[in-house]
Amino acid sequence: MAPLLGFLAVLFLLPHCLVRSLADVDFLYNGFQHAANLSLDGSASILRGGALQLTNDSNNLMGHALYDSPVQAVRNDGAVVVSFSTAFVFDIVTIDRNGGHGLAFVMAASKVLPGASAEQYLGLLGKSNQGNSSNHVFAVEFDTVQANGLFNETNGNHVGVDLNSLFSNVSKPAGYFTDDDGKNVSVTLESAQPIQAWVDYDGVTKVLNVTIAPVSVTTTRPRRPLISRAIDLLPIFKQDMYVGFSSSTGKLASSHYILAWSFRTGGGGGVPQVPNPPTPPLSRSAVIKIVALAYAGTLAVIVAAIGLALWLRRRAVLAETLEEWELDHPHRLPYRELYIATKGFKASELLGAGGFGQVYRGVLRRSVGVVAIKRISNNGTQGMREFVAEVASLGRLRHRNLVELRGWCKRGQDLLLVYEYMPNGSLDAHLFCRADEPARPLLTWKQRVKILRGVAAGLLYLHEEWEQVVIHRDVKASNVLLGADMSARLGDFGLARLYEHGADPATTRVVGTLGYMGPELTVTARATTATDVFAFGALLLEVACGRRPIDPATGENLTRRVRDLGAKGDLLRAVDERLGGRYDTEEAKLVLWLGLMCGQSRPEARPSMRQVCQYLDGEADVQEDAVLIFSDVDSFDFGSLASLTWSSRNTMSASSLLGGGR
Repeated sequence: MAPLLGFLAVLFLLPHCLVRSLADVDFLYNGFQHAANLSLDGSASILRGGALQLTNDSNNLMGHALYDSPVQAVRNDGAVVVSFSTAFVFDIVTIDRNGGHGLAFVMAASKVLPGASAEQYLGLLGKSNQGNSSNHVFAVEFDTVQANGLFNETNGNHVGVDLNSLFSNVSKPAGYFTDDDGKNVSVTLESAQPIQAWVDYDGVTKVLNVTIAPVSVTTTRPRRPLISRAIDLLPIFKQDMYVGFSSSTGKLASSHYILAWSFRTGGGGGVPQVPNPPTPPLSRSAVIKIVALAYAGTLAVIVAAIGLALWLRRRAVLAETLEEWELDHPHRLPYRELYIATKGFKASELLGAGGFGQVYRGVLRRSVGVVAIKRISNNGTQGMREFVAEVASLGRLRHRNLVELRGWCKRGQDLLLVYEYMPNGSLDAHLFCRADEPARPLLTWKQRVKILRGVAAGLLYLHEEWEQVVIHRDVKASNVLLGADMSARLGDFGLARLYEHGADPATTRVVGTLGYMGPELTVTARATTATDVFAFGALLLEVACGRRPIDPATGENLTRRVRDLGAKGDLLRAVDERLGGRYDTEEAKLVLWLGLMCGQSRPEARPSMRQVCQYLDGEADVQEDAVLIFSDVDSFDFGSLASLTWSSRNTMSASSLLGGGR
């Protein structure tokens, strides 16, 4: 009777065993000569040697390779995650050791990964859907770039576990533990050597193990995994999931390869055989080593030496074909040095940003002290034009009131300028502190006058004292930077134009900032020194009054406001109320009247920057020029300016000046 019952039990269980075995998946790729059952998209392709290439060393690529059929990942009516194991061999090849971003083993609910983006997102997700529970994406990433602190990453060479987000659930520096003494040995992911990875998940204990080791060290899995973490994948998985790989590049690029792959559900994964990896392209340093070794030997040494000589000669010829502006450029700095100086252009090093791009704080190894590094937004021809203009003009200018250019770098789409660091930031930030910025001490009247004299001296140098005439075309408070002693430096020469002394400036497109642009630009489109004078006039009134040339809330014109107050005999009412009357009244009158003189509608009626400096320094008598200069102001009587003079103590007497004094 007992044998009969046992036989019946076997018959009863047999269909269930057959169903379970049919649900399990088990496949092995020892090379990908025949891409059967693989779905490729983006930059993914099968090479002639049998390697699966996800990306090449081009910029901004994404590559996906997924097993064509879905894998049943959840059973028992959605209650249990199936155990699975996978093993694969990957190879990351980088030219000149400056690559990225990495690759990932992925299990997703769809062959089309939701919102996938390149660069630091590894082709898995995008910025807009980070952490969405509807993503249903599980990945183990092998990342070679630390994404500026955006994700939970230990360094720029790590292994991480991602659940519906690139913010890793757990992240460890790439490495393995030896079986003998348990020592943690670091592994460089982009070493251009095959590395084997094992990913195992136990659906019963809900424990995920991730292990890696170089193929050159061992083809057997180390006993201790790099990552072992209890993770419940039930909320992540749907019943059917697709398995495979994803990779991406950005401004940094590497070639990402999968050389072999096995996957199994319901049991331990197989260990794939390792095919020969693709031959990586030789870097410049490798070529030099080869030539150096060959140079010491046989006839091959002579051949190699001749080849090197020809290569150097060709390189010298290419160096002579540089564009004209590059021949007189200041020192070119390596991109890698600037990348390290700014900690990878980390957000914590950002000093400011605008339409031009971003400015970062950096510390160069070859430099004494801190520098400011401007990363220009390269919007095609315009971005390149402004970059060349700044290098060509500011690179040779030397004046105590101009920001000094220390160096530059052009790498692909990155246009970088390195300046002396101005610790007190911009004049605009001191005059108009934003709500999201820390409060700054109010500029005193003495500091304001010192800043205005400094900017005036810098503009005089540009207009008359340098070998060519330089028109800045963007004089404004945000382009005036303040040193440690609050001395002023005029910067940002991206819109500057140069021409010879005595020549007429050419017609150009109209550029500048509203409130600082002379009205003649809309008619002639010709920037002259007088247009810089107009902008400086707006700056004079802005600094004295603590108001913007055009009020962003009301649209009030500051020049018109000051004129109206002067006409009413209440000129000093225009001075910044935050000063509480703590200013020199005669200096204030001078600055306000000089701002109006510079802001006249007719360019020929404005003073030159030399005259402006003489007025500010008390070296010129305003009486001679005031009536003529103001004669074109609509319906305004400036006859009383006839008594405006400077005494030997650099103070102004104005016994009958409109409105008197306080």
